[in-house]
Amino acid sequence: MLKKELRLKYKNERKELKFEEIQDISLAIANSCLALPIWDYTYFHLFLPIEEQKEVNTEFLLQILAGRDKEIVISKSDFETRKMTHYLLTDNTKIKNNAYGIPEPVDGIEVPSSKIDVVFVPLLAYDKKGHRVGYGKGFYDTFLSECKSDVIKVGLSFFDPEETISDVFESDVKLDFCVTPYGIFEFKI
Repeated sequence: MLKKELRLKYKNERKELKFEEIQDISLAIANSCLALPIWDYTYFHLFLPIEEQKEVNTEFLLQILAGRDKEIVISKSDFETRKMTHYLLTDNTKIKNNAYGIPEPVDGIEVPSSKIDVVFVPLLAYDKKGHRVGYGKGFYDTFLSECKSDVIKVGLSFFDPEETISDVFESDVKLDFCVTPYGIFEFKI
């Protein structure tokens, strides 16, 4: 399928989910993350969910990371440059929704992309080779290309993978893993 078709399909699939379902399957995803080979690392980038888009609720994962004393990094998006600036999440971090409903830090301690060890990646769909489909603005592809070459990229999804995404670009950055409520998919790169 084409990315455009997959965006529409999975936005519609997520619209069907009820709040309680999202909470339950988001908790299952967070618990599945405990089986990933990532827990010896320090800097973890986490997206904060856009509630209106019914994204995976990462609050459960945030609690796991905090409980393991990990350095948690969140981002602020610049829609003119299509780049993200990353900030350490602390007790003093103020979060505010931007014009697109994305929860973002107002300011804080900036963290360079090169310092991040693990990135939890939002997505709408992905395939069995680790290619992902987001909202189409390229924020995460740009961000991931700025990270160190061995950064671990973990997608979070309510759904199983598609067989293949037919219009993949060379600049698209592949996932290493995708965690679902039913288990973990690993992609050999």
